[in-house]
This record gives sequence, C-alpha cells and structure tokens, in this order.
Amino acid sequence: MSEDVIARQQAALRDLYRHHVAPGEPYALVDFPDHPNVGDSAIWLGEIAMLHAVGAGDPAYRSHWDDFDAAAFVAACPIGPILIHGGGNLGDIWPHHQHFRESLIRDFPDRRIVQLPQSIHFRDPAHRDRFAALVAGHGDFHLHVRDAASLELARRHFDCPVALSPDSAFGLGPLPRPRTPDCHSLMLLRTDAERAARDDRLLRQSPDAVALDWLDETPPTEADFTARARARVERGLRLLSRGEQVVTDRLHGHILALLLGLPHVVLDNDYGKVAAYIGAWTHGSPLVRQAATPDEAMALIGAAMMA
Repeated sequence: MSEDVIARQQAALRDLYRHHVAPGEPYALVDFPDHPNVGDSAIWLGEIAMLHAVGAGDPAYRSHWDDFDAAAFVAACPIGPILIHGGGNLGDIWPHHQHFRESLIRDFPDRRIVQLPQSIHFRDPAHRDRFAALVAGHGDFHLHVRDAASLELARRHFDCPVALSPDSAFGLGPLPRPRTPDCHSLMLLRTDAERAARDDRLLRQSPDAVALDWLDETPPTEADFTARARARVERGLRLLSRGEQVVTDRLHGHILALLLGLPHVVLDNDYGKVAAYIGAWTHGSPLVRQAATPDEAMALIGAAMMA
C-alpha cells in the first residue's frame, strides 16, 4: 500500500510539471534552499527529478532568495515561466522567502509564475491580504498547495488558479536505506519557529532512543545547487536510518521515512501542517501512525516493540 501511495503522488506531480513546462522551452527555478533543513533540499531534488521526467531538463536560471539577478534571468530566459521552489514558507513565518515571492509577482507581470506545492499559514491577516492584492494584480500566477486547509484559504482569498498537489519530494520515489539502525527509535524533533508548544522530554529521554534535529550540519562543500541539496538529503537519510523506527514532527521526516520504508510515528508542528498533509495524501500507508501527544507517541512506540 505504501508503494501505491508513493506512485499516486508521483503521477500527480508529473501532471503538474507537464502542465507548466515544455521540452525545449527555458524556465527558471528560484529560491534554492541553501540551509540545513533537509526537507527543503529533498523538495529541490524532487523538483529537478520531475522536471527531467517531463523532458524539461535543467533550469536555464536558478537563484537563492537573496541573489536573484533580474538582468541575468531575462538573458537566460527571454521566454518561459518562473517556478518558485515549494515547501512550507508561503505566509509570514519565514518572511524573507515570502518577500522574495512577492517581489517576483510585482516585478514580472508579463511572465507566468508558478508556485510549486506549498503549505500556507499567515498569522497576520494583513499580510495575507497584501499578498492577495499582488496576486490579483498579476494575472498569470498559478498556485499549488499541499493540503485541504491551504486549498480552502487560497480559494477564499487569492484570485488565481489554485490546485491541490503533492509535495515535490515524492518525485524522488522509493529510496534505499543507507545504513543499518543503531537505536530502536530515532526522534527527529523540531527546534525552530514551527515547533509546537509541548513538552517533549518524555520522547527525548526514551530508552534506546536518539533525539536530534537535522538543522545541525557541517555545510556541504559542493558548489552546484543540486549537488549541495543531494549532500544534505543523504545526511538526512543516514540520520533517519539510525532508527528501527522514527518519531517526528517534521513533515519531511514523515515523507522521507515513508520513501525509505521506515515505520514512523508522527506528531504535528505548531499549525497542523503535518497532519493536514497526511490527511490529504499519505494516510493510506501502513507505515505511518499519528499521535496527538508525546504520551500517545510513546504508547505507539511501545506497541511496536511488543509486536
């Protein structure tokens, strides 16, 4: 059943990418995630894999959020769309990514702009309304969202085509486990701005468990964007594979565990992003079990140990 869950999402991703890019036409892929969050690198690799799968090849222009060069973009892509890297930063939790997105919509009214699959969360309605005004003024902005709550918000507030689409990391397909486990439970728990307000000491102190976040890294040395992303994803896969099973509140802890074939228990982030994605796309996999509290997660771990 997990194979069916993965295959269904890959098929939906192929349809998405085929709709927006064509073989032989240049395109840009921007907002490269040059930071330690493995999940964003997994999305980038999945985006590149899907673009190759539909015959579009590599992007003619790429940039980070802070080094976009309009003249270089126009020279490399005199025609063709701007694809914005997907993830979970559409909103006001991660403002530099949102400000970059808004600048593209404002500065390129003559280009199709495609937001690859995102989760949406605005804590301040004024920020949401500012974004809505920019979208309404553009006319060729296309928004892909990863869950039903984001879809409902987008359809209510944004005047643009909106579609429910899987996370692009599923473009990687099933992955081989890169190492044998050295603990029973690998606890991948958030330490950043999306961490839920709960006490995780019970999980962190669990016997035969290793608790960590994947934000701690030695930066990769590769200069090429995709090679840097690949190095980060390989690091994340090795971390997850340390456990016979995984407990995580990171969406891509869940996604990569599923692609690795690892049983895992999932808690949520602070605004429900992880449960929303599972509800939309991955609830059919027998590898995933959901817990509302650390106590429930511990009970599920114990049940797995007894099985």
